[in-house]
Amino acid sequence: MKETVLLGGYTRREGKGIYRATLDTEAATLSTPEAFITTLGSPTYLAVSKANALYAIDGVDKTGGLASFDLATTPATLLNTVLEPGSSPAHVSIDEARQLVFASNYHEGRINVYRINADKSLTAADSVTHDGKGPRPEQEASHVHFADLTPDGRLAVVDLGNDTVTVYDVSDTGKLTLVSTLVVPEGYGPRHLAFNHGHNIAYLLGELSSQVSVLTYDQATGAFTLGETLPTIPADWTAHNGAAAIRLTQDNKFLYVSNRGHNSITVYAVSDDGMHLTQIQQISTEGDFPRDFNLDPTEAFVLAVNQNSDNGTLYRRDAQTGLLTMIQKDIVTPESTDVTFL
Repeated sequence: MKETVLLGGYTRREGKGIYRATLDTEAATLSTPEAFITTLGSPTYLAVSKANALYAIDGVDKTGGLASFDLATTPATLLNTVLEPGSSPAHVSIDEARQLVFASNYHEGRINVYRINADKSLTAADSVTHDGKGPRPEQEASHVHFADLTPDGRLAVVDLGNDTVTVYDVSDTGKLTLVSTLVVPEGYGPRHLAFNHGHNIAYLLGELSSQVSVLTYDQATGAFTLGETLPTIPADWTAHNGAAAIRLTQDNKFLYVSNRGHNSITVYAVSDDGMHLTQIQQISTEGDFPRDFNLDPTEAFVLAVNQNSDNGTLYRRDAQTGLLTMIQKDIVTPESTDVTFL
């Protein structure tokens, strides 16, 4: 089987924007990524809709926002851009049921909501700006880092700057209404969230604390409750580390986390009830600063990209044990920060 993967990233040094590569699942190899879309300013995160539209972060001349492309054409067709003064977002996700797109703006402390139009382009629908801060130097203000849907269709927003996970109701037109706020321990620095769709449970990743926590979610109240917390790095690691990406397998049995600094992927086995994690592996990403990684559609492979060393690493994944085995390294991935399989 041949699978297409898009790599988003910075355009500060050698990076040209969005790259495209092919994963050959029979040969267990990834082709050398080739420049695919080179007209954007640091498209560091990507999301692709079921209608084959690409929504990519874009930044131009002190404005930031999203660009929409139709991937059904060759080359991909730019549909429109939605930019406003300030920095670019850090994360983007899609609400297929309501045909909305959510952009999380780290530097502005803001969630932007966009409507997907009939032609797959975007129109601004709503925005909410957070406030507050935390005790660490990186927490001088609100830093919204992630927003995605809960299993019952609300929006969960993770704020690294003020140590919160906030839940909003979302109207059909994209308007946000506050439901609840979970305050996590000071300095936790929450970054991303992964939902266990077999249970009302999510796994919260702390960038600043290098921790992962189990959260229970009450659909009746729309509120999260903090459960057990585990480290993502060894106890004797004293150099800098920032936990980055978190992925859960479709069967809800294994959880994966990347560590920037320790330069590793940590693997956890998930208990049947989803409430407990057990670390079972820690494996090198064979490079520096793995901001993102992802499982391919078959979940037989994992691809990690190292932002600072411009290289990617491919692993084979054992579906029964969850363990990773490195099978290809030193893949050229200039300034890559996002892995999105089509």
